[in-house]
Amino acid sequence: MTRWVRQFAWMAYDGFVIAFTVLLAYGLRFDFVWDNPYLKYSPLAILLCLGVFWGTYSFAHLYKKMWRYASIHELLTLAVATTLSLPVLYIFSHVVHTMAGSVVIPRSIFLIAYPFVLMGVGGGRLLRRIIPDVVRDASSNEAERVLIVGAGQAGAMVAKELRAHPDGKRIPIAFADDDPQKLGMEVLGLRVLGNRHSIPDLVREYRIDEIIIAIPSAPRREIQDIISVCRHCEAKLRILPDLKDILSGNSVIRMIRDVNLEDLLRREPVDLDLESIARSLAGKRVLVTGAGGSIGSELCRQLSGFKPERLILLGHGEHSIFTIYRELITSFPDVAVEPCIADVQDRQRIIQVMQNYQPHVVFHAAAHKHVPLLESNPSEAVKNNILGTINVADAAHLCGVERFVMISTDKAVNPTNVLGATKRAAEMYVQAMNDQSDTVFTSVRFGNVLGSRGSVVEIFQEQIQRGGPVTVTHPQMTRYFMTLNEAAQLVIQAGVAAQGGEVFLLDMGKPVRIVELAEDLIRLSGYEPGTDIPITFIGIRPGEKLHEEMLTAEEGAHVTKYDRIYVGECGTDVSLTKILNDIEGLKQILEDGEDLETQSVKIKLALQRLVPNYQIYFGEQEARAVETIPQVR
Repeated sequence: MTRWVRQFAWMAYDGFVIAFTVLLAYGLRFDFVWDNPYLKYSPLAILLCLGVFWGTYSFAHLYKKMWRYASIHELLTLAVATTLSLPVLYIFSHVVHTMAGSVVIPRSIFLIAYPFVLMGVGGGRLLRRIIPDVVRDASSNEAERVLIVGAGQAGAMVAKELRAHPDGKRIPIAFADDDPQKLGMEVLGLRVLGNRHSIPDLVREYRIDEIIIAIPSAPRREIQDIISVCRHCEAKLRILPDLKDILSGNSVIRMIRDVNLEDLLRREPVDLDLESIARSLAGKRVLVTGAGGSIGSELCRQLSGFKPERLILLGHGEHSIFTIYRELITSFPDVAVEPCIADVQDRQRIIQVMQNYQPHVVFHAAAHKHVPLLESNPSEAVKNNILGTINVADAAHLCGVERFVMISTDKAVNPTNVLGATKRAAEMYVQAMNDQSDTVFTSVRFGNVLGSRGSVVEIFQEQIQRGGPVTVTHPQMTRYFMTLNEAAQLVIQAGVAAQGGEVFLLDMGKPVRIVELAEDLIRLSGYEPGTDIPITFIGIRPGEKLHEEMLTAEEGAHVTKYDRIYVGECGTDVSLTKILNDIEGLKQILEDGEDLETQSVKIKLALQRLVPNYQIYFGEQEARAVETIPQVR
């Protein structure tokens, strides 16, 4: 119903009520004797009442109100407007009597009609407010019953839109709010029944099917506490996004989404030094390797916001590069984006690309990263993670790049797997290059990233969709996690802050037990861990640690002026010459053409010479191959 149609409908309703009550007042005034001479002037009395009441109600904006969501405030406004109409009617009736020379409308008619007008027009609006709720409550056995956490403006918006939504599949039942002054109050006719700690009891008592957290301005810790209370309830848990999304003017209902792991782990937003980043990136040519990957593509999104002169997307997979390229040219039409298909293992191609685009800044995110796969394919880890890094770093040096930032991993600390050893070797080369070049070379270490391709979260979600079981390696295994957005922002900030030769460490928060992560994901999917979806423990896989570290015992860290960014004291005493000699040994092993197991053993031994604290794991077949290698028997 349009606004004008709605206003006309209410005026027509009020007109009927007013006309009827004036006639009723005449009947009461004259004992329902209808041949009274005053009755011939009743049409004049009706017209006078219509004009005054319509005018007063319009002046009070009563015809512009949404009576479906009226509160006591709107009803009080109606009562005041009706009451103020009485003296106006007396004034106009006096004018009529003066003009007619006699009393034609008894003044008592207005006083008698007053309570009936008030009850009629007020009652109609009250019924408009109540009847849809009664109808929906009657059908609430089919609809989902919703508890809204947060009785503020956002919560009221959610309740209002749920009631107005045409499908009626969800019905707001009540609010929960921690403000003691709101307890027992009504918001849009829904009572505030308790605080966050009452939520489990409210879910049981009121048969709640869905909980919506509607506190977009709340601190992260508060949201986490509420989620912690709600996740044990037998109700779906959903959340309203950040305040900036609500202020965009879009439908609040469309913005409500499922609670995800980012909400469980979320921390305060990263406080970026936007001015220094803008100075370093605006108007610059920036190249990102591995731009089609999870980290690389998020880096590209963040970098585009700082308006570089040109953003070069370098990657080996054409589909992933095409996907991020298409996204960026749509989202950032003012940024010149160049897709570039190239393999970091192809040295000549990388140099060619660098010479062509002459980037000022390089973010090197291309890498193989899956621990079990690289344990059985160490040659590919060496080619991509070490030799690929060397190719990109050397090209950056040759082409006069201003800054080179390599993405590393916490698995480079006391490595127990090929991934960690190759990434630590890459760190060492980048540090050594910093002493030989005018380019600022630096590395940034962080742990697991939620939402990255092939992450444990993605694996768990696939297992849950299949009905389980969810496989966890060990009940005590922990890992550090951060979100893609958070990781990309901190990498950019660290890269801008670099003086050269540092290994930056990102504050990953507290380590998370993997089994608890699995349980949270199962609950967020609407199931009960162990009952609906079983969890099985499969044992620690080759090369995996029970707990990851960000620093070795010998390494320390000192703070920077940037929040949640540290500099690790990870300097290497190994010269670039020594590193290059060891890498030449690795290249020779790759070219020798020996059988797979022998080559794998030799690669791991060579990696240990390059990274002395690398703890080698040999598979069963590799262990047999060790016996055939003279220098290790």
